[in-house]
Amino acid sequence: MTKIKICGLKRKEDIEYANALLPDYIGFVFAKSARQVTRAQAQELKRLLNPRIKAVGVFVKEEVTQIAKIANAGIIDVIQLHSDETPEFCQMLKRLTKVPVIKVIRVKNADDLKKLERFTCNYFLLDTYSEARYGGVGKAFDYAILQQAVIPKPYFIAGGLAADNVGEVIAATHPYGVDVSGSVETNGVKDLAKMQKFILAVRGGKDND
Repeated sequence: MTKIKICGLKRKEDIEYANALLPDYIGFVFAKSARQVTRAQAQELKRLLNPRIKAVGVFVKEEVTQIAKIANAGIIDVIQLHSDETPEFCQMLKRLTKVPVIKVIRVKNADDLKKLERFTCNYFLLDTYSEARYGGVGKAFDYAILQQAVIPKPYFIAGGLAADNVGEVIAATHPYGVDVSGSVETNGVKDLAKMQKFILAVRGGKDND
């Protein structure tokens, strides 16, 4: 079954929602954004999180040693590299921590999906390219690109996903997982009903028990 990652949790209420709905992953954003959390905030939220749910730390242009420190402290279970990290950066990180790594690939055209085998990561996350910012664009890329691409690791799809289109996207792309944030929010905070609707759309009305 397609895995579900709900990103950008920052309140105790968000954790309560996640514990009730049991997505496979949740995301703590350490990069500057409206959803940013500090290390201390993430540590407290992780303490409240159901251990069945894996916490992903999202980093943009962060020093490799700082990422490893947060991972090795047990604050996160998975690392997500969401900027222009090189294969060498990923190799260095792998030497500093045993925590799994998701490498984000910002997709503009087919060329962006070439030579992915250079990355020593555990997963890829395919998101829509934007010149303005890293992630959070809320738009889909052309999934037809994937038909000719060779993705050497399991991958997540992100960008423009919502309850009313996620089933179609899964059918078209066959991802390991889907990643959502903005479409399960109301006025900038996570919305329990929208989260539930999205999860049910992915799981076909089935829970995760």
